[in-house]
Amino acid sequence: MSASLQLRASNPAELGAAFTRLISRSSMVDGQPPFNDQALVDAASGARSLVVAEHGDVIAGVVLIGNGEFEFVVDPEFRRNGLGTILLERILDGAEPDIAGWAHGDHPASRILAERTGFEPIRTLYQLRMPVPGAPSTGSGNDGAGSGHDGLGAAAGDEGIVVDAFRPGIDDEAWVELNARVFADHPEQGSITVDDLHARMAESWFDADDFLVARRGDKLIAYNWLKVEGPDEPGEIYVVGVDSDYAGRGLGRMLMERAFDRLRERGISTAALYVDADNVGAVHLYRSLGFTDHTVDVQYRRPLAG
Repeated sequence: MSASLQLRASNPAELGAAFTRLISRSSMVDGQPPFNDQALVDAASGARSLVVAEHGDVIAGVVLIGNGEFEFVVDPEFRRNGLGTILLERILDGAEPDIAGWAHGDHPASRILAERTGFEPIRTLYQLRMPVPGAPSTGSGNDGAGSGHDGLGAAAGDEGIVVDAFRPGIDDEAWVELNARVFADHPEQGSITVDDLHARMAESWFDADDFLVARRGDKLIAYNWLKVEGPDEPGEIYVVGVDSDYAGRGLGRMLMERAFDRLRERGISTAALYVDADNVGAVHLYRSLGFTDHTVDVQYRRPLAG
């Protein structure tokens, strides 16, 4: 096959529907997308390089590389014939020695390839899922005071905190600043720029009413952003953040309850999220709410000599 395989630089716009089909086919077979959202945003803007492997007129695989890491996928039809090794050799040719790679789904083939090429696991990302809880029962004797999920625009407790929808064009910079503070030690989430935010807002799935924010006065202090791609898809808890000045007050749990309310309004039956395995507090919160393991993503890196 390698004799008829051509590797060349490209970009998502040039590949068009063929790139979308490759992602869809791989997602269906593997149970999760082959690339994370930031990698796709960067590829579209040119911040990451895209290399396409073509077999005749068919896309057999794609590599995204940049910002010290890489991701690649082989079309299910072209697997088990060495193409993964070919793409990895292309990635490593001239790359920084400490470049890291993601294996979405932690599939056995990825583990074998990593071991064969000297890569070791350095980071684990859980995907957790749970059924969206049903609406609270009525007539239970609860008068609703402080229930924490009585609709957008309602106060969240007695501190003057209000939850409502993100306001495009008004909250953009304030959210990026808060997100950068909350995720200052996170390699992907903490580096999101206003342009990155706008790229996500331009996606077909974006709905400002799915972007829940908590305010105290004019200050944005917490958020829970939902990603809903369709009625038959899980509703993703895309990112949750709480200002450190307001940590430990139950805002994260309250915003999760509001997120469940919103997903229920959208007719979504399953909630999903990603969380780093070493984020012990967040993992504990999510599991206490009922989330359980669905898939695992693993990041690999080769140890530096010496």
